[in-house]
Amino acid sequence: MSVVPLAPRWPLETERLVLRPFTEDDFDALHEMRSDAGVSRYLYNEPQSPEQTRELLQVKIAAASLSEEGQWLSAAARSRETGEVVGDVGLCWVSAEHRQGELGYVVHPAHQGRGYATEAARPLLAFGFETLGLHRIVGRLDARNAASVRVLEKLGMRLEAHFIENEWVKGEWTSELVYAVLAAEL
Repeated sequence: MSVVPLAPRWPLETERLVLRPFTEDDFDALHEMRSDAGVSRYLYNEPQSPEQTRELLQVKIAAASLSEEGQWLSAAARSRETGEVVGDVGLCWVSAEHRQGELGYVVHPAHQGRGYATEAARPLLAFGFETLGLHRIVGRLDARNAASVRVLEKLGMRLEAHFIENEWVKGEWTSELVYAVLAAEL
């Protein structure tokens, strides 16, 4: 079922960040994130080539609003202080009927460990609950990703599942954690 496209009132501002739709000018920052082996370690994809990043950027540019379930809303997180893109944050509208969403984020390697993922995710959680009317939002991650566990816990999400060796990723069995929060809990 399609609806009128829904989007945050861009830009979304936090204490240290400005979240906005991706533009062509974000190629370099996005490629630095997505071509880094450390960043992609716990993602499904290997480090990306420039061509793959260009394709991904086009997808992200088109993801400035949501019109149906299954779509991702993507935002570039820019530092207020330096103007640099420090992260990539997204919210998937998983199910309209069940009012479910999923949160995702990637932080530029030069800016990791500063709380940017947590700060950038908060406005997208608010958009999901307040504008989309979601009941529940999850965060799924590789069980070895301790930094991402800390982000989700800081957001008030709780561990709901630990799937042992449930996916074959990059030539090995990996385990997955699922964290979640309900609208009524925030």
